[in-house]
Amino acid sequence: MAFPYQNPSSETFVPELWDAELLTAFDPLLVWASPLVSNTKYEGDIRQQGDVVHINSLMRPTVGDYKLPDGMTAQRPETVDQKLPITEAKYLQVLVEDAERVQLAGTRGLDSPINQQMIRALAREADAFMGDVIAKGATALPGVKASAGNIPQSLYSTVLDVMLALDGNDIPAGRYVVVSPKVKRYLIEHPAVANAAAYGEGGVTANGVVAKLAGFTILSTTAMPVGVDIVAGHSEFATYASQFTGFRQGQSEKYRADYIDTLHLYGGKVVRYPDLDTKMSDNTFDESKPTKGICKVTVEWPKAA
Repeated sequence: MAFPYQNPSSETFVPELWDAELLTAFDPLLVWASPLVSNTKYEGDIRQQGDVVHINSLMRPTVGDYKLPDGMTAQRPETVDQKLPITEAKYLQVLVEDAERVQLAGTRGLDSPINQQMIRALAREADAFMGDVIAKGATALPGVKASAGNIPQSLYSTVLDVMLALDGNDIPAGRYVVVSPKVKRYLIEHPAVANAAAYGEGGVTANGVVAKLAGFTILSTTAMPVGVDIVAGHSEFATYASQFTGFRQGQSEKYRADYIDTLHLYGGKVVRYPDLDTKMSDNTFDESKPTKGICKVTVEWPKAA
């Protein structure tokens, strides 16, 4: 598709290709909104801010005893509705002095340092938003008082306590623990984490992963919700719906440059499940109560730490 500013010899400039590139650059910057912490299975077809994605949960049927001559009693399937509102609309707009020259030179505009920083800003907005959603819906466990002489052991024991709490609710494997940078700083001093390769998988990778240990993927981010130091759970209990609306291009009215922009629409929700959450009479879940699939802990630090 050709655009008005192009010469016949330069019609290979296709802005639609930038959309996938933005997603590629965007996703590795996420922690809370990454697939490790939040699923994206309910995104649906998001077109504008204010859209609502409906999530239907199927109630578990009751198992009966088969006796003669009573036979069997059929049950009708019962669903519970949850709504995922698309509440956020954030934009990214960049100016290119000569879009055609940039494309013909083989350098895409999104590769420039300023554009990369703008993508990081978008990612941080989305990630902080999702972190707040998850923390607000998490079950608060007793806070931990880190002892001055043994902070690593105190934090490691807290991770094991969180594991026990999730075990008690039959939360499946594939769990995560997200910690603040300060928790990470002391936690990696513990031999079990420092030598994570002996227990699971070690090494720093994308999406803030520190190590894999005791059934958890341990991640760290500076985008921690206020007043929370440790959050643990499973990605099935939080969902993130995100959609970039594609790129537009045109002549800037203010500058001698072409603008290229995109709009990021997204929303997040803590997902409820039958048998773990309370069903209301209107066939919805009581969302005033925290989920049992995500836990949060606050650390009381010694003054010297």
